[in-house]
Parts: sequence; C-alpha cells; structure tokens
Amino acid sequence: MNEALLNQLDFARASTLAVAKDVTEQEADIVPEGFANSIRWNLGHIYTVHEQFAFATAGEQPHLPEGFEAWFATGTKPADWTAKAPSLSELIELLEGQIKRIRDTFQGRMDQSSAHPVTIGPLTLQTVGEFLSFSLFHEGMHTQNIKAYKKLIRK
Repeated sequence: MNEALLNQLDFARASTLAVAKDVTEQEADIVPEGFANSIRWNLGHIYTVHEQFAFATAGEQPHLPEGFEAWFATGTKPADWTAKAPSLSELIELLEGQIKRIRDTFQGRMDQSSAHPVTIGPLTLQTVGEFLSFSLFHEGMHTQNIKAYKKLIRK
C-alpha cells in the first residue's frame, strides 16, 4: 500500500502540472465571477496544504517560503493579498519537487502516527498515510477547479 499511495501522489501531481502548463501569468490571476480564488491561488494552496498535511502533521519541517501561509492557507483569497504572490514558474517548480520530497521522507512510514491528528467533519486523520490519502482528494478537487477556471476564463 505504501508504494501504491506514493504512485497515486505522483499521478495526481502530474495531472495538476499538466493542467497548469499552458496557463499564462495574466490568466493565473483572474478570479472568475462568482468565485473567490484564482488559478495561482489554487496552485499555491495545493502546495501549502501538502506541506502542512504531509510534513507538519508528521512532526517534520515543512518547506513553506515566506508569505505562503498568508497567500494560500485555507480561508485566504487574492483580494486580501498585500504583497506580490510568487510567479507561476516558482509555484510549478515547488510543486514539481514536492512529491519527491514526500516520497523520500515518508517511504515506509505510512502507518506512523501523526504528531498532530486533525478532524475534518466526521473524518479524523491520524497517520501519515491517512493525511497523504486525504491530500489526493484535496489536490484532485483543486485541480478540477483550475480546469473549470480555465474554461471560464477562455470562453
């Protein structure tokens, strides 16, 4: 199961990066009518949540560049940003390297108890594997948002 989960993380991230590859800097900042966030926010949010859920909850040091929590944490939105967010190329570079760091850090540790269990609705995440499994759902949801935003922006 350990390798299967890591392979699914590879697949999910490759899908996210494929969706993001042709987005322009201008498109990345458009917030479609009726929504609160942009493509840039969704990419940064995917990265930030993986750092929090994979690394921080396991007691490992997350790699969150300065400003990432203010820009991309749950509940944030571009309308509230007071500083320039990272470029698409920076976000993509971080996303590309993140899954390898997760694989290298957590190979063989899926059953390790989390240093900081989290309850989301009726679900309590208690192990590294549970957090990574939830992250698959989370990333897929935000990747689908990016696909929808691209369609709305380009119509």
